[in-house]
Amino acid sequence: MKVIGVTGGVGCGKTALLKEISERYNCRILLADEAAGELEKKGQPCYDPLVGLLGAEILGPDGEIDPKKMAAVIFKDESLREKVNGIVHPAVRSRILSGIEEEKRKGKADYFFLEAALLIECGYLSVVDEMWYVYADADVRKKRLKKGRGYSDEKIRSIMESQLSDEEYRKNSHFTIDNSGSLEDSMRQIEAHLK
Repeated sequence: MKVIGVTGGVGCGKTALLKEISERYNCRILLADEAAGELEKKGQPCYDPLVGLLGAEILGPDGEIDPKKMAAVIFKDESLREKVNGIVHPAVRSRILSGIEEEKRKGKADYFFLEAALLIECGYLSVVDEMWYVYADADVRKKRLKKGRGYSDEKIRSIMESQLSDEEYRKNSHFTIDNSGSLEDSMRQIEAHLK
């Protein structure tokens, strides 16, 4: 089983690409954001530490952590965001590593795709067999984020500026997919690479 990390800036289309990959290949896909969301639920390892750090104002009416409320609390405070990352990232890494081991034990999947925006920054080059960078032209990304997520220009700029540069992504990746065009075009690039 080959372990492939899939990374790239916000709006590059990683999720749509992975959905297509899941339909065409015998693989397991783990999305780091989804894993983090699971780990932040009541009774899971990140819940108590996060509520202890940020207070009850991050909770929704159901007593679960509300991601929007949590984001609002940590968005403007860099030191708080670092503390949150210090709670969440190690737990996600542990979940990822156990997921990879579990799939290797089962011996059924050809590929294990791991998706996260911060794979390179969080040292996953040592975990994956290959790092894939999903690239998309900045204008294409902006259009996708406005249409798909309703983000403002300011929010898009602030997120893009906080992420790695195109050059950094390319330097730390084994394979770059240009996802500026159609999904079909991107899948052709992937199929050629995997052959």
